[in-house]
Amino acid sequence: MSEPSGRWEPPVPPKRTSATVIGLVTGCFLVVVVMVLAFLAWGYPGFLRKPDANADGGFFTVAASTTTSSTPPAAVSSPVSIPGGRAAMPKRTRPLADPVTCAFTPDPGAPAPKKVALPPDGPAPSSGTADVRLATSAGAIGLTLDRALAPCTVVNFLSLAKQGFYDGTSCHRLSVASGLQMLQCGDPVGDGTGGPGYTIRDEVFPELSYGRGVLAMAKTSQPDTGGSQFFLVFGETRIPPEYTVFGSVDDAGLAVLDRVARGGVDTSKPGIGDGSGPPKTPVTFTGVTTTP
Repeated sequence: MSEPSGRWEPPVPPKRTSATVIGLVTGCFLVVVVMVLAFLAWGYPGFLRKPDANADGGFFTVAASTTTSSTPPAAVSSPVSIPGGRAAMPKRTRPLADPVTCAFTPDPGAPAPKKVALPPDGPAPSSGTADVRLATSAGAIGLTLDRALAPCTVVNFLSLAKQGFYDGTSCHRLSVASGLQMLQCGDPVGDGTGGPGYTIRDEVFPELSYGRGVLAMAKTSQPDTGGSQFFLVFGETRIPPEYTVFGSVDDAGLAVLDRVARGGVDTSKPGIGDGSGPPKTPVTFTGVTTTP
């Protein structure tokens, strides 16, 4: 009988059969497929996962109509189709208390390029109107602010106007596409990211609509993120009732907006990818007056 050698011998690997080889090849192929799909899902959001329709990168936006279409929006409609007359202004079915209490929240993460004082917190009337005249490089635009619709938003707009916040700013976004016909203004930065350094609460209700002649606040995709940016509706605009309406544009102002709209979008400058962008006809505020 032979003695054991006293050494640990490694186990001998089994012989590979053809079935084993096929299994290994198949397994490697599946691993590669999974890795490729994972890469595509991460790098190209539309490949496996639906992109977030509300993602806006912090931009103050007015969302386009939610109606789906396989055709990308045109940067400029030629000719631009603009409805005549003006739409009926939305009204609250249940009046607000009078007065209401307003509160304005500083936003330390978004300092204002133009330093302004916050509007005062506290009571504000929810009845009556105020007139505003926007003197612009394209012509005068008259506004009527309605406290019954959005009293705190009116307080905010008048405060910014009286402090000269809007002087020298330009309207940075024009949309002429069907379903979103408006001019967006009030950004001191000029690219859709600027504000006054604080936010205001939304003052919305289900019956809101955005027809020709409506004045409303812009915001990010999140609620209660408005500040200084607003939009003037000159045509057909189908958006959800998530944007505070606080007044109307006069007939002379609508005529100015119509001329700007027919001038088209300046496609040589960057937009936000929905066919909107800076207007070819510049609209720069040279002065803002309020009454009272």
